Amino acid sequence: MTDNTQQAAASGPNSETPELPTQYAPAEVEGPLYERWVERGYFEADAKSDKKPYTIVIPPPNVTGSLHLGHAFQHTLMDALTRRKRMQGYEALWLPGMDHAGIATQNKVEQQLAEEGKSRQDLGREAFVERVWQWKEEYGGRILGQMRRLGDGVDWSRERFTMDEGLSRAVQTIFKKLYDDGLIYRAERIINWCPRCLTAISDIEVEHEDRDGELVSIRYGDGENSIVVATTRAETMLGDTAVAVHPDDERYRHLVGTEIDLPLTDRRIPVVADEHVDPEFGTGAVKVTPAHDPNDFEIGRRHNLPSLTIMDERARITVHGPFQDMDRLEARDAVVGALRSQGRIVAEKRPYVHAVGHCSRCRTIVEPRLSLQWWVNVDPLAQAAGDAVRDGRVKIHPQEMSGRYFQWVDNMHDWCISRQLWWGHRIPVWYGPDGETVCVGPDEQPPAGEGWTQDTDVLDTWFSSGLWPFSTLGWPDRTADLEKFYPTDVLLTGHDIIFFWVARMMMFGLYAMDGQAPFHTIALTGLVRDERGKKMSKSFGNVVDPLDWMDKYGSDALRFTLARGANPGTDVPIGEDWVQGARNFTNKIWNATRFALMNGATVEGELPAPEEMSATDRWILSRLNATVAETDALYDDYQFAKLSDALFHFAWDEVFDWYVELSKTTFLAGGRPAEVSRRVLGEVLDKLLRLLHPVVPFVTETLWTTLTGRESVVVADWPADSGFRDAAAEKEIAAVQSLVTEVRRFRADQGLQPGQKVPARLDLGSTGLEAHEAAVRQLLRLQPEGEAFTATATLPVAGATVALDLSGTIDVDAERKRLAKDLAAAEKEKAQATAKLGNEAFLAKAPEPVVAKIRTRLEAAEADIARITAQLSSLPQG
Repeated sequence: MTDNTQQAAASGPNSETPELPTQYAPAEVEGPLYERWVERGYFEADAKSDKKPYTIVIPPPNVTGSLHLGHAFQHTLMDALTRRKRMQGYEALWLPGMDHAGIATQNKVEQQLAEEGKSRQDLGREAFVERVWQWKEEYGGRILGQMRRLGDGVDWSRERFTMDEGLSRAVQTIFKKLYDDGLIYRAERIINWCPRCLTAISDIEVEHEDRDGELVSIRYGDGENSIVVATTRAETMLGDTAVAVHPDDERYRHLVGTEIDLPLTDRRIPVVADEHVDPEFGTGAVKVTPAHDPNDFEIGRRHNLPSLTIMDERARITVHGPFQDMDRLEARDAVVGALRSQGRIVAEKRPYVHAVGHCSRCRTIVEPRLSLQWWVNVDPLAQAAGDAVRDGRVKIHPQEMSGRYFQWVDNMHDWCISRQLWWGHRIPVWYGPDGETVCVGPDEQPPAGEGWTQDTDVLDTWFSSGLWPFSTLGWPDRTADLEKFYPTDVLLTGHDIIFFWVARMMMFGLYAMDGQAPFHTIALTGLVRDERGKKMSKSFGNVVDPLDWMDKYGSDALRFTLARGANPGTDVPIGEDWVQGARNFTNKIWNATRFALMNGATVEGELPAPEEMSATDRWILSRLNATVAETDALYDDYQFAKLSDALFHFAWDEVFDWYVELSKTTFLAGGRPAEVSRRVLGEVLDKLLRLLHPVVPFVTETLWTTLTGRESVVVADWPADSGFRDAAAEKEIAAVQSLVTEVRRFRADQGLQPGQKVPARLDLGSTGLEAHEAAVRQLLRLQPEGEAFTATATLPVAGATVALDLSGTIDVDAERKRLAKDLAAAEKEKAQATAKLGNEAFLAKAPEPVVAKIRTRLEAAEADIARITAQLSSLPQG
């Protein structure tokens, strides 16, 4: 606090106002404050309330997970939306919960068992599932405690888990409904198989990475009847059942319908004509392995080809012969070697960079595999999901990202929903001794008797997550929560899981809830990246634990940094310097409020009439109401970065740097003007803290309750724009700001220290700023003229004249030498730029960006010359 601030505080009625510690200590405040909010039930929603509902369901984090920056980012934004709506008088529900994360959780427990020298098979299914539940109770849900650290205002009384009794009942209900409607079926198809997790995984759980491989060209057959095919997976040739060519390819027309020898086997395979083959790619002929390639599977179906599975579930070769029991990668080298020894390798390209699919859970290379699985016929469901956005029932924000949504739902393949796991929702289908198949609903008894067995597979985790917006509210029962809070208002999530989660919720919500989409708006965010815009990855060494930053700077600082970077659909770079800057902002809010309290700022009573206020008071109230209106508009458009920036600049630049500083002389003078300004300052801080609260809840709660003496800002009213505007006051204060800024710049140019006092004469002329002279003098550290005053520098600024006596305040000779050196450098820069721009040969050859850069340098040099010349002329003459 400056000396002037302390003097202002000394004259105010601070003895009757509450005090704040000199420094804000987030670590001491945040934890107890959050628990107080929860104990008081501020976040609990009432389904019987007459208030208009506002609902967000949290994207359920994995039970195995912990808080990362992506979670912190999206949770900050969801919390801000919910807190604001609660303050606006809505019955706001932010519903928390976790996903059982089938593969990830099962892997955790299997790793634990492996350390004990056991496997899940050693335990058996029932005991293993019990062991997973035990793990979940002991280790799962760590992220829920971390959400409390962040300040998530969720309704903990409604916490859900995708494997709890109610959600399991919902899963069984919708499975039965889809099955009865013919939208769930069982069929043998090519699926993505993980040889490590030993289960099918969906397309969206496969991550493709470019890898160095080998492309080998293999000659099938001999002489004129031979065909060359190329492959990166030579081991799969053991399962080839045809070679395919295009029907119009003249090179192979004589071979279509004939058979050729398949090398390394005792089989002959047909040559078939299929329009899927691109005659321009490679040799125009492709090997067909229906059991190990999705495209080959379709060719096989069209031509009634057999499908030969040549690998077991662990991707080991099962074909009898020299390659039997080899791992697929070991077999690849062995097959190529054998073919090479027979002279059948026509060409080899190594390295050959191509995309290779990996399991997103364990990073194992995925194997396409023919398998009997359960599927959802998505055509009618995806059609409905697309129509809901097209006809405006659901809006995607930002709108330009709708194309990604349509690209997915309009081209969706049937969804493989069965997983060969033990942890998850078991498929509710029983098989009888005579081939019967019975699907059982939640209120039905499974068939009893000898020979009846339940399907051993469980459902894809995304199947239960797709029900989240309504299963968490009690569906399939028509509960009070479901009636009140469905459909939800906004789904805020990263654009990267449109395919994983968003489309599935849309399909299931529209299907189960009679055409009611699960949310009105899909607000898509970008991904959090490091300060250089690089993806965060353990391999890059740039992963940040948000808890570390919260420990160091406070949760509010992290939240404000994330919100200030949140432009819709755009990735968010973040660095520690930015969090530190946000911490400085929370400290600034703290210090300004502390100053206000020390000087008697109050929220009691009505605001004085405008005619009682100074122009400074009317200006800040005008700016406050404009900021309220701007903040509301930006919230409604999900422009978190812009609203955070607007609040930052209003708080720091206008309230703290200008209004507080301009008001200090008023507080020092006392009387009725000081009383009016104290009430105005209280009003401004009251509303500013409420505006900031959704993004920085902890510091604003502490300050607001101290300032107002009221219960909690969590349940306070959201500020309203009163409509008060004062263009004249805004123009007047803008003139004051211009005057102060220009003189400050001059002082800095002369090398004066910010706190150095200088005698000055102010001639405010006809500017109408006479009432601000005391404040201007204080801000500029300008003393009265005095008897020995000599004007050594005169500045005309904004219609006013400021005469300064700089004698004795600076070393004039040293300053003149410094400026002369700077002037010479600027004149040299100007001369060089002028010479280049006057050189016709140079202009004829140089690219336009280079020429433009030189023009910019010339303009900058000319501006420097003018500035330095003015500074030299304003120096005292000696």
